[in-house]
Amino acid sequence: MTTTQAWRSASSVRVRRRIWRSTGYVLLIAISAATVFPFVWMLLTSVRRRDTVFGGGIIPDHVTFDAYQRSWSQLDYPSHFLTTLAITTLTVLAVVALATLGGYAFAKLRFPFRQTLYVILLSTLMLPVTAIILPLFLQLRTLHLLGTRQGLLLVYIGTSLPFAMFLMRAFFETLPDELIQAARADGAGEFTIFRKIMLPLAAPGVATVVIFQFMNTWNEFLYAQTFLQNPDYLPLQPVLYTIVGQYSTDWPLVCASLTMSILPIVLVYIRMQRRFVAGLTLGAVKS
Repeated sequence: MTTTQAWRSASSVRVRRRIWRSTGYVLLIAISAATVFPFVWMLLTSVRRRDTVFGGGIIPDHVTFDAYQRSWSQLDYPSHFLTTLAITTLTVLAVVALATLGGYAFAKLRFPFRQTLYVILLSTLMLPVTAIILPLFLQLRTLHLLGTRQGLLLVYIGTSLPFAMFLMRAFFETLPDELIQAARADGAGEFTIFRKIMLPLAAPGVATVVIFQFMNTWNEFLYAQTFLQNPDYLPLQPVLYTIVGQYSTDWPLVCASLTMSILPIVLVYIRMQRRFVAGLTLGAVKS
């Protein structure tokens, strides 16, 4: 092959790479636009008049924050927001504490029936929500926890633990056993090894569990709607559902309420996004 032919071949390869790269950028931009558009539409709808939701342009001619004021007062938004925040925070703390302990035990400790218990734990992930909602309803009624926030909290923790423990076990398995053996040789106990050595190294995994659990609990609707019969105890999602009418819906009010409800999720993700991405990368392979 002559020098000219080699140069032409290299130039052709560079052109093909640029074409594929440009095509990839176009596809990513299109997917991003399709993903962001519903949020933009919701935000713009929340600041427009009700009679212009489907009759005007995408960008409202007149901006008003009346829907936010009505959502704050008519729906008793602060009370339900605090209820959701309290339930979500307690659920996240409990799930993270139990999932890290259980994940470490399944990954690094040896005890009887370890694999059998883990398989039973994973089998619960295959059960759909609709299959267990009736048994949970009867169990809460038997324990006199039906219609209470404590009962809903226990349901959230119990149904969320298998997946969270599965994630944490995967993260702890990526950590070298030599660290544990060295700590044991120095006389450290298992809980000390877990708290001072393993848990800090598994911080990306913990961040992943926190984001997933916060998002799932904050947005949960079915359990709260089924187990809480007192409207004053309801978290945000069942309350927001009551705004949707059978024949007509106040869409600016719905969009304003939804916009305020997703802000905590956005803030949590922004705060922990680096650890979250690192956690996804770390958990993807086993070293």
